[in-house]
Amino acid sequence: MPYPTAAPATDRPSSPPHQELQSRLDSLARVHRVPGAQLAVHTGTHTLSVHTGAADALTGIPFTADTAVPLGSVTKLGTAAAVLLLADDGDLDLDEPVVELIPELRLLPEVTVRHLLSHTAGLPTGPDSDSAAGTTATRYLSAVCTAQSTLFPPGTGFSYSNAGYVAAGRLISEVTGMTWQEALRALLLEPLGIVPAFLGDATPARPLATGHALNTATGLVRPAHQNLAPVEAPAGALLAGAEDLVALGRAVIGRSTVLPASVAARMRRPEPAADPGALADSWGLGLALFQQDGRVWCGHDGNAQGTSCHLRADPDSGVVVAFTGNAGSATALWRDLTADLARLTGMRVPTTPATARSGPAVPLPECVGTYCNGGTEYAVKLDGDGTPTLSVDGDYPIPLVCYPDLSCDLVDPATGRQEPGGRFHRDPATGTIDRLQISGRTARRTGTV
Repeated sequence: MPYPTAAPATDRPSSPPHQELQSRLDSLARVHRVPGAQLAVHTGTHTLSVHTGAADALTGIPFTADTAVPLGSVTKLGTAAAVLLLADDGDLDLDEPVVELIPELRLLPEVTVRHLLSHTAGLPTGPDSDSAAGTTATRYLSAVCTAQSTLFPPGTGFSYSNAGYVAAGRLISEVTGMTWQEALRALLLEPLGIVPAFLGDATPARPLATGHALNTATGLVRPAHQNLAPVEAPAGALLAGAEDLVALGRAVIGRSTVLPASVAARMRRPEPAADPGALADSWGLGLALFQQDGRVWCGHDGNAQGTSCHLRADPDSGVVVAFTGNAGSATALWRDLTADLARLTGMRVPTTPATARSGPAVPLPECVGTYCNGGTEYAVKLDGDGTPTLSVDGDYPIPLVCYPDLSCDLVDPATGRQEPGGRFHRDPATGTIDRLQISGRTARRTGTV
């Protein structure tokens, strides 16, 4: 199948200087206390790749271009692509009820494959990995997918959900007769030239990076243990390098024969009910969508235990930018690197939604209450000055800044820096606030505090 027409040469960014990119990655990794990182940039014609540091801070094993990093939720992009390939072959229909293939969803007969991939099924995020460690997909889904636990009717809202991708992985297994890992390897990874690596591999076929956490008391960086439950593999068990992510990014913008252009375009099409709030500007099938300078980039972000990985791709120019880092602080490194790319090349890569606040901050006393997503409780209270605060499962309350459109920012108590947090939602029938969306996850209002 022919590739889509490339953007005119004058519309492509200039190639960033390799030596300067390497120098900036080295420097920023030191500044942000990230043991190792990779950056790969495909300019529309060729790929530049740089890497730095150690794959493991204790052993000092070098971080190379071939090192695979726990991708966290970027895994979901691979799971969604595999489902789309099965749909393209006629093995399933995106709009058929999932219960026809997964009986554990019998209590939610309206949920479709499309709902699962776009986080619009109304499912809670699912139990934490430690709680899910010993369970099977059947038991996991039977416990999570109930009418009592749903957050909204399918197709009417957005809530980022690992449970939805556990179901998508179960779907892949039912259709192919393979495990999720086997199917992803055969359908997507090996055709893209990616050497497969998954959390829990007994004998990995390539070098792997360890995630790291910073001990703020000692200032030391130490390896972090990956605790993703096996049942959650389709939501977060893939490991890959930045160059691998470039190959995946080129596929989802139709620049690879592995994903037909029509399939890639279907993945990038915004789903009408998918309003991801602080995560992105809109959402497709497995893809976050970001607006930047009149264009819509696509991609995904992921955080495993002590890692931070990011992918962005521009369908118009063919530009793909991929980053992996083996520390939680690598998210800040990624943002600094994208600023450098803009300075060096004019390549403005979106890292956050193009959110426009409507009006000044306002008090919002009617938002006070408790909100639940599965077993997670969000408590919104007013402090002594009448400022809303948010506490999750009883943790230290964080100040909220609310706006007339019901969006809100989270305020870092240490620095005072505001970050987009999410949005409150009103019941269309009563006009009362009945839901809270924080970092893409929706919680139903359950009471007062």
